Amino acid sequence: MLFMPLNFLLSWLVGLLSIGVLGGGLYIIYEWYEGELVGLSYLVGGVALVLWSFAGRFISLPLLRRRGTDEPKFMRTGTVQRIKRPDGSVIQVEFYGPADGQPIILTHGWGPNSTVWYYVKRQLSDRFRIIVWDLPGLGKSSKPKNNDYSIQKYARDLESVVAIAGDKPVILLGHSLGGMCILTFCRLFPEQLGDRVAGLILVDTTYTNPVKTSIFSRFFRTVQKPLLEPLLYITIGLSPLVWLMNWLSYLNGSLYISVEVSGFTGTETRGQLNFSAILSALGWPGVLARGTLAMFNYDETSTLATINAPSLIVVGASDIATIPAASIRMKAEVPNSNLVVLKPGGHMSLMEQNRQFSEAVSSFSSICSN
Repeated sequence: MLFMPLNFLLSWLVGLLSIGVLGGGLYIIYEWYEGELVGLSYLVGGVALVLWSFAGRFISLPLLRRRGTDEPKFMRTGTVQRIKRPDGSVIQVEFYGPADGQPIILTHGWGPNSTVWYYVKRQLSDRFRIIVWDLPGLGKSSKPKNNDYSIQKYARDLESVVAIAGDKPVILLGHSLGGMCILTFCRLFPEQLGDRVAGLILVDTTYTNPVKTSIFSRFFRTVQKPLLEPLLYITIGLSPLVWLMNWLSYLNGSLYISVEVSGFTGTETRGQLNFSAILSALGWPGVLARGTLAMFNYDETSTLATINAPSLIVVGASDIATIPAASIRMKAEVPNSNLVVLKPGGHMSLMEQNRQFSEAVSSFSSICSN
């Protein structure tokens, strides 16, 4: 999911809470051992807090959500190619489905990696050539040596993936930051639209600084400079500590709170919530923070009207990370575009409403391939 202001602040809050619970439990046990706290109840309480810190998710997750029939897994079984980039990063690209099928290149959002496309690979690779890649610094793609995590860099990386996709014109599908990357690609490589690129699918994404198109945008714009940016630089400096804090939040189950609030609407399954939480914890905080700082300079508003490829815009009806109003504006300004609203669905509607999502992608892609 998109590493966005609300999700970022919630992650910090639950992380600090997690440290407080663990520290409190250890302190109570220590004071009981020293004799400052008398009574077995203090020992039991301290031990309970420590146990909750490392195993609370086994209690909270079953209480929060139902088990699904097809829960997402870390599936990486496709044909693999690795692309070396001038900045020293190496991109992991995976191919699924028939070699002669319509190629669809999937670009994930900021925070997870290409395993987030579990349902698309399962549901569409029987008839389409599904191509997924990990953004450098995430998943199995290595970090750029120059610490360039700009969207322009990723758009150029996407162009290198297009170059190895085969002879057929491709469809570019991007979720969240992936959609932002595609819009920047359209500006940098307009000659590829209609010739090398048969169509675009923009999912739960935006055309400008995401702070401006998220819930509570007025508040987040106000605190971007005095609060968000300094906290992101602190995250870079304290990356190992923040990484441990995130995993502690996952183990005690509190990370589910920020993932639920920022990505889902309550109809997701137990496995979908847990899978998304793991993906959130896997990303290195320094990488995520640098990429988020780069997003603050993103603006492709003027690019929208120049896009001459068929476009499908998909958004969850209750998305709060990139609110539906952003998708509605893109539909109004991008020529030859259609809008699909997934209900109920949040920022992770591609997972929560995976059948609806795959049907929309399949229908659009079939039209583009004819």
